[in-house]
Amino acid sequence: MFRSAAITLALCFATVTAQAALLGRAALTPGGTDYQAYYDELQDITWLRNANLASSNTFGVEGICQGNDPFGSGCGDFPGGMDWSTANTWIAAMNSASYLGATNWRMPKTVQPDPGCSGISSPIPRPRQYYGFNCTGSEMPRLFSYGISWYAPGPFLNIPAYEYVWSQDSYRLNNTDAWAFNFYAVGGFQYAEPKVNKYVVWAVHDGDPFAVVPIPPAVWLFGSALGVMGWMRRKATA
Repeated sequence: MFRSAAITLALCFATVTAQAALLGRAALTPGGTDYQAYYDELQDITWLRNANLASSNTFGVEGICQGNDPFGSGCGDFPGGMDWSTANTWIAAMNSASYLGATNWRMPKTVQPDPGCSGISSPIPRPRQYYGFNCTGSEMPRLFSYGISWYAPGPFLNIPAYEYVWSQDSYRLNNTDAWAFNFYAVGGFQYAEPKVNKYVVWAVHDGDPFAVVPIPPAVWLFGSALGVMGWMRRKATA
C-alpha cells in the first residue's frame, strides 16, 4: 500500500512539474486570470505576456517600426521592430516608466556557446553562427522547448511569425552583431544578426517580481500529495 502511495506521489509530482512551468502573474483584475506576465519556474524568470509590447507602447522612444513605414526604412510590414541600440533604449524607458510596477526589465539572455545546441555554423563571408535544434541553455530556446512558438503561443500574445526577437547579448566573435531568436522555424534557431537590423523585443524580468499570495494552486497540489503519502504511511504501519 505504501508503494502504491509512493507511485501516486511520483505521478502527482510529475504532473505538477509539467503544469507549473508557467504561472500567471500581474492580473489586470484583482483575483482574476487576465494575466500580463508569466513566471517561468524552470528558468526563474518572468516573461511579459505581450511578446511585442513595443508595437502598442513605445514609451516615447523614437525609431520603432509602426507598420506603415516608408520603403527603405528596414521595417518591413510589421510594427514594433527596432535595431539593437533602440531596443536597449526602449528597455531603459520601460524601466523608467516602472511598467507593471517593475524596474528591472531586460532582453532575454543568450549563452555563448549554448551547450544544449546540436548544430553550429559560421558561414562566409560574414561570420554568423547559428544554432540548430534542441537549444536549451539560453532563455528563448528554452521557452521554445516547452512548446511555445508563433504557431503554438500558449498563454502569450504577439509572438512574431517570421521576425527575430533580440537577445541582450552581443556576439562574442563580432561586436557589430547581437543574438536573436526565431520562434517560427522548426526546432528554433539562434542567429547572430547585425545590430542595425530591426527585430522585436520580448521583455523579461529576473525572478518572480509579481509573486502572489496565497501559494499558487500547483504548489498546493504538491503539498496535498505529500499529505496523502504521510497518511498512507501511518495507515500501513498502524
